[in-house]
Amino acid sequence: MDEIEYLGSRILRWQVGASTFLAWPEAGARLMNWNITYPDGTFRDIITWPELNDASEVIKARGGNPILFPFSARTFDQGNINYWRDPKGKQRPMPMHGIARQSPFEITRADETGFAARMIPDSNAHEAYPFQYDFEVIYRFESKAFTVELRLKNNDKVSIPWSAGNHFYFNLPWVDGTERRDYTISIPASKACKHAADGRLFPVDSFKKTDSVANPELVDRIHYELTQPVVSCYCSMDDSKLEIEVGADNDPDPGYAVVTWTQSDASPFFCIESWMGPPNSPENEVGLHRVSPGKTEAFSSTVKV
Repeated sequence: MDEIEYLGSRILRWQVGASTFLAWPEAGARLMNWNITYPDGTFRDIITWPELNDASEVIKARGGNPILFPFSARTFDQGNINYWRDPKGKQRPMPMHGIARQSPFEITRADETGFAARMIPDSNAHEAYPFQYDFEVIYRFESKAFTVELRLKNNDKVSIPWSAGNHFYFNLPWVDGTERRDYTISIPASKACKHAADGRLFPVDSFKKTDSVANPELVDRIHYELTQPVVSCYCSMDDSKLEIEVGADNDPDPGYAVVTWTQSDASPFFCIESWMGPPNSPENEVGLHRVSPGKTEAFSSTVKV
């Protein structure tokens, strides 16, 4: 592990076997980039990162892995967007994808295997999420894989609701000369849905568990009730692939979700996102988890090639 300069600040770099990882732990615990250089000299960018001009652009950068906490996507309260109702019945603001990506973090561990960072809630974060807690993001890096663990410790006297997630920006296409239609994704989900403009979830009655990444119907689709934890994406032109393992058990929580999204057909990325549940979980209560006082709950995802 070493430090390098980036946009006037310090970020961390790890070289683990053939892999290089870049992260900015203090800026939203952000994994920025993961790439591999193979023995034959070929290079593959796996988690992609855009070119930025200023550090202020990091929060909304379309790249790396923004951490979604305490809730993924948008929340609604009786049709009011970007609000939610806390357990005491008070309406509170909640930004898109929560409060973690724009919050400062402090490093609690940084060594040759990865890092851990704890969120430092400010007044805006406390107004949105009014609990006493420790939220920590833990990364473990390997030669051809990494694991990210989202860990919430309840220091309060009441149960704390949450439904966090990851927003992995995968470089795609990753083989020279290929297009999206050359890639296939397999998601072992029993159900799929879309997120309506008023916050409701409406079911997708017919969907393919294995489909072309080029299918526009995959954009903004939520897949849940996974029958097994591994999601795979592979290129038909060679034997290259990537896998995302959702959760730490062979029998995933039925609320866990995989979301597929991209900005446009021309975007150099395709997002395959592991979430603890579908959007607007405080209102829909699908995939909403609660941590009891004094307890700790964690959500892990492993990405490998």
